[in-house]
Amino acid sequence: MGFDIASLVAADLPAALSDLGEILHATVQGGASVGFIQPFTPEDATGFWQSKIFPAVRTGDTVLFVAYLGNRISGTVQLGLGLPPNQPHRADVAKLLVHPQARRSGLGRALMAALETEARVRGKQLLVLDTRSGDPSQQLYKNLGFQVAGEVPGFCRHPSEDFYESTTYMFKHLS
Repeated sequence: MGFDIASLVAADLPAALSDLGEILHATVQGGASVGFIQPFTPEDATGFWQSKIFPAVRTGDTVLFVAYLGNRISGTVQLGLGLPPNQPHRADVAKLLVHPQARRSGLGRALMAALETEARVRGKQLLVLDTRSGDPSQQLYKNLGFQVAGEVPGFCRHPSEDFYESTTYMFKHLS
């Protein structure tokens, strides 16, 4: 399965909105714990991109990577750069999302490789992320060289059930 990875600039955002909204909505409907709870509508998904992520891309606080399968976006990840002045050496990894129909195709790995390359180009030495403890993504990050820093019990509400789950913080030193 062939795909292309790109980082989006402000002019690309309107055309990407529909695909990004669909990926986020499908991911949350599939049970992912990425900051949202049910009910979660397609309008909630596009609203998130428009109100939270697109402004950060426009200011340069976030680099938004996408994976195209054909002419459709099927995956995305964010490199968070808008950090305090005492943290110029690091960046955050956020919202690695692959459309359920495109999983197990290498998109997640390719997106993370592009993110790491960009982080290095920008002089970053450390990447930090969090993921639901025990989530399959935790194993992916481990396989990519991330190490566990610790776990916070009861960090966030389950997306569709009334209980709280732990999150695992992970990091990777870039060389």
